[in-house]
Amino acid sequence: MSERATDETTLFRQSWTLYDSISEMNYMFHREIYVRITALLSQRHAGGPYSLLDLGCGNTRFLAPCLKTVPPSRYAGVDLSEAALNEAREYLSGLENVALYHQDMLQAVQAADTPFDVIFSGFAVHHLDAEGKQQLFHACAAKLAPGGLFIMVDVVREEGQTREQYLEGYLDFMRTQWTAVRPDHLEEACAHVAAHDFPETFSDLKRMAANASLTEVRLADRFAQHHVLVFSA
Repeated sequence: MSERATDETTLFRQSWTLYDSISEMNYMFHREIYVRITALLSQRHAGGPYSLLDLGCGNTRFLAPCLKTVPPSRYAGVDLSEAALNEAREYLSGLENVALYHQDMLQAVQAADTPFDVIFSGFAVHHLDAEGKQQLFHACAAKLAPGGLFIMVDVVREEGQTREQYLEGYLDFMRTQWTAVRPDHLEEACAHVAAHDFPETFSDLKRMAANASLTEVRLADRFAQHHVLVFSA
């Protein structure tokens, strides 16, 4: 692993509980977003059985109910946090053909030995730099079955907005709206965002998808800076 990847691994190990508690408070619109994810998976399932690769799966607290509503024929989850993966086993109990991997998500896609009908990632891709994102798009395009979907939930910059401008706005959103978070936890979360969040604009993501020969890109939903994007193989 690179030095930055090693730092990210340490970060996720240390910060998983904090992130999970913040997401449960719905400050990042997880509840609304995963209603949309259930609808997208239901549409895909209507066409027949589907397999799903989950990149940066965390503990699957929010995705697991979607999967139990629309069960995949095969599920593989990948994350850098062993603590999160241990919790995921509980949330995914009852589903068949489940595999969890403690692995870097780009390496996991590249190493996959069979294609997937759906590749999903929730609030993970923005931690990669632009080159890493482009590599991930290429890897996902190569491992999607014909007609497959890459569904990405993530934060996105406005067109023409710099990373610094985005961070200024998002950190202000956190400090003014996340009122139930303990002050020391809030500052830890803000420090994480300032150091490790590298969101792209929608047009940048469309360009990366086109470079990887993903043929269609659509905005399925949006809640402030938090987007649900669908890329088609």
